[in-house]
Amino acid sequence: MTDGRETEIWGNKDGRAWRIGGEAEVAWIRENTEVSFAITSAIPPVFEAYATLELPGTGHHDASSPLEDQGRHDAAVVAVLSEHSAAQPWWIGYLERGPGDDIVFYNVRKVRPGPTDSRYLLVEAGAEQASVWREREHSNGPLPDLMFPADRSWLLSTLWDDDWTCIGGSRGLVNAFLAHPDLRHRVREVDPSLKDATPPGHTAI
Repeated sequence: MTDGRETEIWGNKDGRAWRIGGEAEVAWIRENTEVSFAITSAIPPVFEAYATLELPGTGHHDASSPLEDQGRHDAAVVAVLSEHSAAQPWWIGYLERGPGDDIVFYNVRKVRPGPTDSRYLLVEAGAEQASVWREREHSNGPLPDLMFPADRSWLLSTLWDDDWTCIGGSRGLVNAFLAHPDLRHRVREVDPSLKDATPPGHTAI
């Protein structure tokens, strides 16, 4: 018999071992989300404030604009998150969309953090790794599809069929996204009771 705990699994990268997450790390998300067009399809209703952040060059935004630069977007997102996080590890997750997709670690367990069958590689790392581990040419950019700190004080999630990121966290965190000069034109605060959180100019599938 076992006590129900998952065996620890580690992956090697950058000359060190990293802990691979299991279902226990994402149960709080899966158990509090449901399939819908609401922001609570990606973010549990446990946070003070919510927002959506459109990915660069999507919706009504001109991809040729300097503010649509992927590098500036990524740096701004990580900076805002870091400024609103205590010193602690982050769990970062990469959605397994299909063969050949860049999920950083291979041949290890995947987790299901949401109400669908989408599976993610989840690893305990941090802001630095979130910025650089995935290739910049990835369709959604290099940032992980799922990110939250060890204390679960915020959560970012980009679902497989969306070209925007859902955000849940403190009022201060969401206000920082709304005010950031490189992000604010693509950030929209969302009421979690709203049945459809799809940003204008986008289509939810």
